[in-house]
Amino acid sequence: MKSAETVKVTTFVDVSPEDALDVFTRETDLWWRRGPRYRTSDKRGTMRFEPGAGGRLVESFDDGAERDIGRVLVWEPASRLVLEWRAQNFVHDEKTEVDVRFEPLNGGTRVVIEHRGWDAIRADHPARHGLTGSAFAAMIGHWWAELATSLRAHAAKRP
Repeated sequence: MKSAETVKVTTFVDVSPEDALDVFTRETDLWWRRGPRYRTSDKRGTMRFEPGAGGRLVESFDDGAERDIGRVLVWEPASRLVLEWRAQNFVHDEKTEVDVRFEPLNGGTRVVIEHRGWDAIRADHPARHGLTGSAFAAMIGHWWAELATSLRAHAAKRP
């Protein structure tokens, strides 16, 4: 049974599944929104994926510091990407999971982002901003929807 706090967001990009994965992982810094709502700090940084299972989603800063956001668990080119997700204020054993699927559709790609595992994060955790259940899921869903919109807009600019 799916948790009430599992979030699923879908968008369509007008590129092949291979290119959609490429945009998602190699051009992350170009479509991932900026600012403290989307990045780990106000410092100037670069978001990037290290390709392959075991790679990281990391934000690197001009001062040389890095912040791990996720660890790649599954890397299936043109098909699927799964990563262990850690919010900025998670402690050592706190993590969730983001599953991104790239599904061929009408000459383009349906990108499905599912963020799950929030039921393992305590109800009073600061990442929840005082929300639980469907209210929390709506907040996280809007966040991912904004990122998916940026992904779609960036992919549309590709030659």
